[in-house]
Amino acid sequence: MNLNQISDNAGATKNRKRVGRGIGSGTGKTASRGVKGQKSRSGVSLIGFEGGQMPLYRRLPKRGFNNIFAKNFAVFNIGDLQKAVDSKKLDAKGVVSEATLREQGLLKGRYDGIRILARGEVKAKLNIEASGASKAAVEAIEKAGGKITIVEAKPAPKADKAEAKAE
Repeated sequence: MNLNQISDNAGATKNRKRVGRGIGSGTGKTASRGVKGQKSRSGVSLIGFEGGQMPLYRRLPKRGFNNIFAKNFAVFNIGDLQKAVDSKKLDAKGVVSEATLREQGLLKGRYDGIRILARGEVKAKLNIEASGASKAAVEAIEKAGGKITIVEAKPAPKADKAEAKAE
């Protein structure tokens, strides 16, 4: 069998209906759109219109809100940091900060800082600078002989036209 001998099963595909091609085709003149009215015109979208009754999206109550002041932290577990040290991506003697995590490719994207959580185990003496840490994570790091410093969370860089113009 060659590539030029391969074909679909009989009835697997249908030819598209060519509308507006004369009365004899059965789909000529109005192209099966009926006569007159909004739906017979082009560029019409009636999505969400329910015939005059109150649409579903307006019947349902609004819930919650979007806090514009919320900080978006990158979360790292102490087990993840230990794994990075074991695979020689992080230097246990150096300072583990947001900048070093970015350099090693462990952190990508825009964040307001990093937050350390306690899942996993840490054996290395790590000197960590983070925007936040859980109590259990701080205890685990200090128990391993490391130190954690909480630094001020910096807002994520924004591509703002006004700031770019000022510079």
